[in-house]
Amino acid sequence: MNNPDFSRRNEPVTTPMSAFPYIPETRDWDELAKAACKCKGCPLYAAATQTVFGSGPLDAKIVLVGEQPGDHEDKACQPFVGPAGHILDKALADAGIDRAEVYVTNAVKHFKWEPSPNGDRRIHEKPNRREVMACRPWLEAEIDTIRPEKIACLGATAALALVGDVSVKDMRGQTLRETSYASLLMVTVHPASILRVADDDRADAYQEFVDDLRALKEATI
Repeated sequence: MNNPDFSRRNEPVTTPMSAFPYIPETRDWDELAKAACKCKGCPLYAAATQTVFGSGPLDAKIVLVGEQPGDHEDKACQPFVGPAGHILDKALADAGIDRAEVYVTNAVKHFKWEPSPNGDRRIHEKPNRREVMACRPWLEAEIDTIRPEKIACLGATAALALVGDVSVKDMRGQTLRETSYASLLMVTVHPASILRVADDDRADAYQEFVDDLRALKEATI
Protein backbone atom coordinates (compact mmCIF):
# COMPACT_ATOMS: atom_id res chain seq x y z
CA MET A 1 0.00 0.00 0.00
CA ASN A 2 1.25 3.48 -0.81
CA ASN A 3 1.87 5.77 2.12
CA PRO A 4 -0.84 8.42 2.54
CA ASP A 5 0.24 11.85 1.38
CA PHE A 6 -0.42 14.30 4.19
CA SER A 7 1.38 17.11 2.35
CA ARG A 8 -1.90 17.84 0.55
CA ARG A 9 -3.32 19.62 3.55
CA ASN A 10 -4.61 23.11 2.72
CA GLU A 11 -3.75 22.50 -0.92
CA PRO A 12 -6.30 24.31 -3.12
CA VAL A 13 -8.68 21.78 -4.67
CA THR A 14 -9.02 22.00 -8.45
CA THR A 15 -12.76 22.37 -8.55
CA PRO A 16 -15.16 25.30 -8.86
CA MET A 17 -16.82 24.05 -5.68
CA SER A 18 -15.16 24.99 -2.41
CA ALA A 19 -16.08 26.18 1.05
CA PHE A 20 -12.80 28.07 1.25
CA PRO A 21 -14.28 31.54 0.46
CA TYR A 22 -16.68 31.11 3.39
CA ILE A 23 -14.03 30.25 6.00
CA PRO A 24 -13.35 33.13 8.39
CA GLU A 25 -9.80 33.85 9.51
CA THR A 26 -10.73 33.33 13.15
CA ARG A 27 -10.52 29.95 14.82
CA ASP A 28 -13.17 30.87 17.34
CA TRP A 29 -15.54 27.90 17.26
CA ASP A 30 -18.73 29.94 17.59
CA GLU A 31 -17.73 32.17 14.70
CA LEU A 32 -16.82 29.17 12.56
CA ALA A 33 -20.13 27.47 13.25
CA LYS A 34 -22.02 30.66 12.47
CA ALA A 35 -20.15 31.12 9.20
CA ALA A 36 -20.71 27.48 8.23
CA CYS A 37 -24.45 28.06 8.38
CA LYS A 38 -24.09 30.43 5.41
CA CYS A 39 -21.89 28.16 3.31
CA LYS A 40 -22.86 27.62 -0.31
CA GLY A 41 -19.56 26.09 -1.33
CA CYS A 42 -21.26 23.15 -3.02
CA PRO A 43 -24.85 22.42 -4.13
CA LEU A 44 -25.66 20.22 -1.12
CA TYR A 45 -26.76 23.20 0.98
CA ALA A 46 -29.84 23.70 -1.20
CA ALA A 47 -31.61 20.45 -0.27
CA ALA A 48 -30.44 20.16 3.34
CA THR A 49 -32.43 21.58 6.23
CA GLN A 50 -29.34 23.20 7.73
CA THR A 51 -25.61 22.96 8.22
CA VAL A 52 -24.63 20.39 10.84
CA PHE A 53 -21.34 21.42 12.44
CA GLY A 54 -19.34 19.39 14.94
CA SER A 55 -20.15 18.98 18.62
CA GLY A 56 -18.16 18.37 21.76
CA PRO A 57 -15.57 19.95 24.06
CA LEU A 58 -13.20 22.37 22.39
CA ASP A 59 -10.26 20.90 24.31
CA ALA A 60 -11.04 17.31 23.29
CA LYS A 61 -8.06 15.02 22.97
CA ILE A 62 -9.95 12.82 20.48
CA VAL A 63 -11.86 13.87 17.36
CA LEU A 64 -14.09 11.40 15.52
CA VAL A 65 -14.89 12.22 11.89
CA GLY A 66 -17.82 10.61 10.12
CA GLU A 67 -19.22 10.94 6.62
CA GLN A 68 -22.12 13.39 6.66
CA PRO A 69 -25.23 14.14 8.73
CA GLY A 70 -28.15 11.80 8.13
CA ASP A 71 -31.86 12.51 8.27
CA HIS A 72 -31.99 12.62 12.08
CA GLU A 73 -28.89 14.82 12.30
CA ASP A 74 -30.16 17.17 9.59
CA LYS A 75 -33.33 17.79 11.55
CA ALA A 76 -31.69 18.02 15.00
CA CYS A 77 -28.61 20.01 13.85
CA GLN A 78 -26.39 17.64 15.85
CA PRO A 79 -23.96 15.00 14.57
CA PHE A 80 -24.44 11.31 15.38
CA VAL A 81 -27.87 11.39 17.02
CA GLY A 82 -29.56 8.79 14.78
CA PRO A 83 -29.21 4.98 14.72
CA ALA A 84 -25.50 5.12 13.81
CA GLY A 85 -24.98 7.58 16.63
CA HIS A 86 -26.55 5.17 19.10
CA ILE A 87 -24.13 2.47 17.95
CA LEU A 88 -21.25 4.92 18.35
CA ASP A 89 -22.33 5.93 21.85
CA LYS A 90 -22.52 2.31 22.99
CA ALA A 91 -19.19 1.40 21.36
CA LEU A 92 -17.44 4.36 22.98
CA ALA A 93 -18.76 3.34 26.38
CA ASP A 94 -17.68 -0.26 25.83
CA ALA A 95 -14.23 0.96 24.75
CA GLY A 96 -13.87 3.00 27.94
CA ILE A 97 -14.14 6.37 26.21
CA ASP A 98 -16.34 9.07 27.73
CA ARG A 99 -18.55 10.37 24.91
CA ALA A 100 -18.73 13.74 26.65
CA GLU A 101 -14.97 14.16 26.23
CA VAL A 102 -14.92 13.48 22.48
CA TYR A 103 -15.50 15.96 19.65
CA VAL A 104 -17.55 14.47 16.81
CA THR A 105 -18.05 15.91 13.36
CA ASN A 106 -18.42 14.93 9.71
CA ALA A 107 -16.38 15.37 6.55
CA VAL A 108 -19.43 16.89 4.83
CA LYS A 109 -21.67 19.30 6.70
CA HIS A 110 -24.91 19.00 4.69
CA PHE A 111 -27.19 15.99 4.31
CA LYS A 112 -27.06 14.57 0.78
CA TRP A 113 -30.20 12.62 0.01
CA GLU A 114 -32.64 11.47 -2.62
CA PRO A 115 -36.38 10.88 -2.17
CA SER A 116 -37.71 7.36 -1.74
CA PRO A 117 -39.78 5.99 -4.65
CA ASN A 118 -43.05 7.09 -3.03
CA GLY A 119 -41.55 10.32 -1.72
CA ASP A 120 -42.22 9.65 1.96
CA ARG A 121 -38.58 9.38 3.09
CA ARG A 122 -35.20 10.97 2.48
CA ILE A 123 -32.68 8.30 1.58
CA HIS A 124 -28.99 8.82 2.33
CA GLU A 125 -26.79 9.28 -0.73
CA LYS A 126 -23.02 9.09 -0.37
CA PRO A 127 -21.21 12.39 -1.10
CA ASN A 128 -18.85 12.27 -4.05
CA ARG A 129 -15.20 13.24 -4.03
CA ARG A 130 -15.79 16.79 -5.29
CA GLU A 131 -18.29 17.42 -2.50
CA VAL A 132 -15.93 15.99 0.12
CA MET A 133 -13.06 18.14 -1.11
CA ALA A 134 -15.29 21.21 -1.31
CA CYS A 135 -16.19 20.81 2.36
CA ARG A 136 -12.72 19.88 3.61
CA PRO A 137 -11.81 23.49 4.60
CA TRP A 138 -14.49 23.36 7.31
CA LEU A 139 -13.12 20.11 8.70
CA GLU A 140 -9.59 21.49 8.69
CA ALA A 141 -10.78 24.65 10.45
CA GLU A 142 -12.46 22.53 13.14
CA ILE A 143 -9.30 20.48 13.64
CA ASP A 144 -7.21 23.66 13.82
CA THR A 145 -9.57 24.91 16.54
CA ILE A 146 -9.69 21.71 18.60
CA ARG A 147 -6.04 20.69 18.05
CA PRO A 148 -6.65 17.08 19.11
CA GLU A 149 -4.01 14.51 19.92
CA LYS A 150 -5.88 11.73 18.12
CA ILE A 151 -8.30 11.50 15.20
CA ALA A 152 -10.36 8.54 14.05
CA CYS A 153 -11.72 8.55 10.51
CA LEU A 154 -14.99 6.64 10.62
CA GLY A 155 -15.39 5.19 7.16
CA ALA A 156 -14.13 5.84 3.64
CA THR A 157 -15.47 9.39 3.23
CA ALA A 158 -13.72 10.66 6.36
CA ALA A 159 -10.56 8.87 5.29
CA LEU A 160 -10.78 10.46 1.84
CA ALA A 161 -10.97 13.92 3.43
CA LEU A 162 -7.94 13.50 5.72
CA VAL A 163 -5.83 10.67 4.33
CA GLY A 164 -6.71 10.30 0.67
CA ASP A 165 -8.33 7.68 -1.51
CA VAL A 166 -7.44 4.64 0.60
CA SER A 167 -9.06 1.32 1.43
CA VAL A 168 -10.64 1.21 4.87
CA LYS A 169 -10.20 -2.57 4.84
CA ASP A 170 -6.45 -2.24 4.24
CA MET A 171 -5.86 0.65 6.66
CA ARG A 172 -8.25 -0.31 9.42
CA GLY A 173 -6.70 -0.19 12.86
CA GLN A 174 -3.34 1.16 11.71
CA THR A 175 -2.03 4.15 13.62
CA LEU A 176 -0.53 6.88 11.45
CA ARG A 177 1.75 9.10 13.51
CA GLU A 178 2.82 12.74 13.37
CA THR A 179 0.32 13.68 10.68
CA SER A 180 -0.42 17.30 9.87
CA TYR A 181 -3.78 16.94 11.60
CA ALA A 182 -2.89 15.17 14.85
CA SER A 183 -0.14 13.21 16.52
CA LEU A 184 -2.03 10.01 15.81
CA LEU A 185 -4.65 9.19 13.19
CA MET A 186 -6.57 5.94 12.75
CA VAL A 187 -9.00 4.70 10.12
CA THR A 188 -11.88 2.42 11.08
CA VAL A 189 -15.41 1.67 9.85
CA HIS A 190 -18.40 3.97 10.15
CA PRO A 191 -20.83 2.75 12.82
CA ALA A 192 -23.62 2.78 10.22
CA SER A 193 -21.86 -0.11 8.49
CA ILE A 194 -22.54 -2.32 11.51
CA LEU A 195 -26.26 -1.83 11.00
CA ARG A 196 -25.91 -3.28 7.52
CA VAL A 197 -24.13 -6.45 8.64
CA ALA A 198 -26.17 -9.67 8.67
CA ASP A 199 -27.69 -10.46 12.06
CA ASP A 200 -25.46 -13.52 12.59
CA ASP A 201 -22.30 -11.47 12.09
CA ARG A 202 -23.32 -8.18 13.68
CA ALA A 203 -22.01 -8.93 17.18
CA ASP A 204 -18.56 -9.69 15.79
CA ALA A 205 -18.58 -6.57 13.61
CA TYR A 206 -19.57 -4.46 16.60
CA GLN A 207 -16.84 -5.95 18.78
CA GLU A 208 -14.22 -5.25 16.11
CA PHE A 209 -15.35 -1.61 16.09
CA VAL A 210 -15.10 -1.44 19.88
CA ASP A 211 -11.62 -2.94 19.68
CA ASP A 212 -10.57 -0.23 17.22
CA LEU A 213 -11.85 2.52 19.50
CA ARG A 214 -10.13 0.94 22.50
CA ALA A 215 -6.87 0.77 20.55
CA LEU A 216 -7.27 4.46 19.73
CA LYS A 217 -7.79 5.28 23.41
CA GLU A 218 -4.83 3.21 24.58
CA ALA A 219 -2.36 4.24 21.87
CA THR A 220 0.46 6.34 23.25
CA ILE A 221 1.44 9.63 21.65
